[in-house]
Amino acid sequence: MAKDPSDLLTIGEIAKRSNVSITAIRFYEAKGLIESIRTNGNQRRYMRHILRKIALIKVSQQVGISLAEIFEIFEKLPRNRIPNREDWDLISLSWKSHLQNKIDILNNLQNQLDACIGCGCLSLKNCPLRNPDDQFSVDPEAHPYWEESK
Repeated sequence: MAKDPSDLLTIGEIAKRSNVSITAIRFYEAKGLIESIRTNGNQRRYMRHILRKIALIKVSQQVGISLAEIFEIFEKLPRNRIPNREDWDLISLSWKSHLQNKIDILNNLQNQLDACIGCGCLSLKNCPLRNPDDQFSVDPEAHPYWEESK
């Protein structure tokens, strides 16, 4: 007998089916990436479509997409119903340019890595990978290193 797509799963069932630890599932929920329904005994129950979200989270993380970026994309999903094919297509379209940008950065790194490692210049001003065209001399505060130290 086929299960109804709205059947609720326990956190253990979600962990087993997604191959993600229970701790990670709780973390994703705390970050607002997934949501659960609580039973009268305060136990978590998840709708089956959460498995798709968890799969997307894991694949996205593997290619370097941050949880904040994933959250931003998930905000486009409906909260009042199970996402359908059109909802997932919308997410796919909105991510394509973001992914292309990451691909371009990786291609640039791959093409310039040998020259960069062997360069020895130790100069951020002349580095085509970290500071192309000395763009940070115009606005040093815009440099990503400053964001990390805040």
